[in-house]
Amino acid sequence: LSACHRKYSTYNHSLLAYLQSTPIQISIMSSSSSSSSSYYPKEVIDPHHHFLDTANQPFQTFMNKFATNVTYLPEDYTRDVIEPLAKVGVKMIGTVHVEAMPDNGVQEVAWVEQMMVTMEGSSSGNINYVKGYVASANLTDDTIEQQLQQLVGTTSKLRGIRWILDCVGKFENGTTATHVATTRHDGIDLLKSPRFEQGLALLEKYNLSFDLQCAPIQLVETAAALFGKYPSLQVCIDHLGKPRTILGNDLLDDGSVNPNVTVDEAELKVWREGMTA
Repeated sequence: LSACHRKYSTYNHSLLAYLQSTPIQISIMSSSSSSSSSYYPKEVIDPHHHFLDTANQPFQTFMNKFATNVTYLPEDYTRDVIEPLAKVGVKMIGTVHVEAMPDNGVQEVAWVEQMMVTMEGSSSGNINYVKGYVASANLTDDTIEQQLQQLVGTTSKLRGIRWILDCVGKFENGTTATHVATTRHDGIDLLKSPRFEQGLALLEKYNLSFDLQCAPIQLVETAAALFGKYPSLQVCIDHLGKPRTILGNDLLDDGSVNPNVTVDEAELKVWREGMTA
């Protein structure tokens, strides 16, 4: 597997190699520095963000179980991201909206499209900055081809599909690499499902990529061989292959942040193997 770029994102392959082998030190220039603008790009694309309105959208009932009454809309993103970037001379030229575990992927895309069209038509001078969509679709569904057809018909900006797959067993409240999203199919590893592969094969037909979000061990044991069967299918490995336990759990038992900076070499080895498989 290679972490590749879709049409509306950029990816520096040398950075991945660097991350795999070298400790990193990062310096952040203050925006108040007179020379800081020379350290920023003139234009950027955000290849992965979400909008939510779990209290009011009927297709977000699953997400509302875990992000209860959470609202994050285009005006919030403009305030939090686009405007601060503009203040330091960086122009946001486009974004990719990635699915956020909706009950219905078509409805989620239609909702975002409508919000962005409304924003663009307002008198405030806002623009429709969403230039691409990675939509939700369970590739094991009996109706997967009809869903893909509906998604393609909903927007010309559809670029890919994501269905979260992090699964090393049943969900145990975040204590393992299994993602809460897999409770939608009872903790079953869909990467091992023949029906998933049948759905995956349809993506090339509709010129769509797949956003692969899974645990590092899944990259090693299953994903590399599976996606290797489809060399023309673009695959974007989400969240850098999810190396979530390399430094241990994020939080300690008392809820405080884990200060550990000692790498678990065994976990690191699995992640590196997965990212180069």
